[in-house]
Amino acid sequence: MTLSVSGEPLVAYLLASVRIIAWLAVVPPFSGRTVPSMVKLVIALGLSFAVVPDGDSIPLDTVGLLLNVATQVLVGVAMGFVTYLLLAAVATAGSLIDVFGGFSLAQGFDPLSMNSNTVFGKFHQMLATVLLFVSGGHLMVIGGLLKTFEFLPLGTSPDWGSFPDVLMTAFGLFFTTAVQIALPLIAVLFLADLGLALLTKVAPQMQAMTVMFPVKIGLTLLLVGLSFPVLPHAVDKMVDLSTQAMSTLSGAG
Repeated sequence: MTLSVSGEPLVAYLLASVRIIAWLAVVPPFSGRTVPSMVKLVIALGLSFAVVPDGDSIPLDTVGLLLNVATQVLVGVAMGFVTYLLLAAVATAGSLIDVFGGFSLAQGFDPLSMNSNTVFGKFHQMLATVLLFVSGGHLMVIGGLLKTFEFLPLGTSPDWGSFPDVLMTAFGLFFTTAVQIALPLIAVLFLADLGLALLTKVAPQMQAMTVMFPVKIGLTLLLVGLSFPVLPHAVDKMVDLSTQAMSTLSGAG
């Protein structure tokens, strides 16, 4: 028995998997070392079945095929980077809390991300990942990626003119969301530092500096616990914005 596979659909399938795997290589938590490379490849090949076209519009000559591969890699990385920016806002808020709460002095090496992470920065990153999967946000983000194949079919070139605007908007939303989450905690910790500094000047014999760190640690733990109800809404908002950003990059609006 002889099995024959048509060349055009196979090329279209492989090109679709290239865009998806380039996206998975950038977007957390799929980009972390907790997800093996083989698993990313299997996920990309599986998702490609849902979006593969007939491939009639894809050039099969060597130069055209190489250009299409490079285009799909760039598109996947660009969409993945914008999605990464938006989804990393919660982890950045935790890093800001570490800076003002004094926990940034206790940085540790994270073998999964291969860099140094602060206590609440890593904690908020893990919490955002859990909320992403519990709320089904990962399905919405992946669905937004698959939807881009309708707006930006294989074999066509994207309009890169919208990328700077989308990137600047994503950066703005990234910093705005991170600051909005961490700002109440930062304000209270700043007032605590100011009060303890004034107490040191007024009554130096009390040695307020010796109680400064325990007080800040207690305030930080208390305020972080009070901020938990805000995080699910922030994750949902970032998921919606990431799908909108990918649609905009693919030319949907």
